[in-house]
Amino acid sequence: MTRLWNVESGKLCEVKTSSPKTEAIVEDWIENDPSIIGLDLLIIARQYITTFGSKLDLLGMDRAGDLTLIELKRDKTPRTVVAQTLDYGSWVHGLSTRDVHTLAAKHLGKPLSDAFHEKFDTNIPENLNGSHHLLIVASSFDPSSRRIVEYLAEAHDVSINTAFFTYFSDGTNDFLTADFLMDQEQVIERAETKTKAPWTGKYYVNAGHDENERSWDDMQKFGFIAAGYGRFYSGRLDQLSEGDPIYVYQKGAGYIGHGLVTKPSVMAKDFVTEDGHKLKDLKLTQPNILHDADDIENADYLVGVEWKKSLPISQAKWFDGGFANQNVVCKLRHPATLEFLEREFKTIGE
Repeated sequence: MTRLWNVESGKLCEVKTSSPKTEAIVEDWIENDPSIIGLDLLIIARQYITTFGSKLDLLGMDRAGDLTLIELKRDKTPRTVVAQTLDYGSWVHGLSTRDVHTLAAKHLGKPLSDAFHEKFDTNIPENLNGSHHLLIVASSFDPSSRRIVEYLAEAHDVSINTAFFTYFSDGTNDFLTADFLMDQEQVIERAETKTKAPWTGKYYVNAGHDENERSWDDMQKFGFIAAGYGRFYSGRLDQLSEGDPIYVYQKGAGYIGHGLVTKPSVMAKDFVTEDGHKLKDLKLTQPNILHDADDIENADYLVGVEWKKSLPISQAKWFDGGFANQNVVCKLRHPATLEFLEREFKTIGE
């Protein structure tokens, strides 16, 4: 159970849980900003009546053209919503690329290709709905329903998960927290091993360059990648071990670096460069990477990298249909993208 406190005059005052004025407002929030549940999606349908005669809550698309069905628990019993979500999933599974374009245009009021380009700054993939994911949004779930969802995901590799919302109010301000029942990246990874190419051992990493947070120039010069502002993000770096090959992507630009991991993840204040310097002793382009230096939860974490080839963001490499998503780190298994990257980032002697 998630709990929340205010700090008032040096003392902790617990903020009580509450309920939003209407459950529909949670649907509004997710439609307007799916990142509140950790997803980078374009919502392409809402309250859509399927050919089965049922009305699904939200349907989103990621930059790979895969679909995510989001179903809110509302007043349904947990077991009912699980069964209904699986029923919707069987309908989503049957959607052709043409079907997806048609239903999305009705919701968006414009061609899906236009909305996709506006959202992801790249052209829409030629083939859509290569795989799909199911997400139940609830404030609570009974133990039996949790076991069912975990069983489907872990034993049968169904891409299904639950996002839990907790709503708080102190009488003046309202607060919202969200968390997953299971690690969403692991759920998707297990499901995709059935339908996608085998993993070659290479990782995809988001650079996270931001003028106000961290600098790609610093990462290139001093040999690291970084993530922070919550262990939900920085904890993804723990997947990387010494010797792992990585390809680094910058959102809205393309791939900008290829290297080998030299050091596992540590807090930014504890990171030491190959020549023995700590970040605080270096002339950084963006020193704000040392924000919240002693805060285990919010500090940036760094992984050491030996760059085999890196590029300025202005020279990023990309092609229509290339693999990219919102994850900080994930296994790179997209064949066309791997072939492209191995060609573009090949170094002398390889």
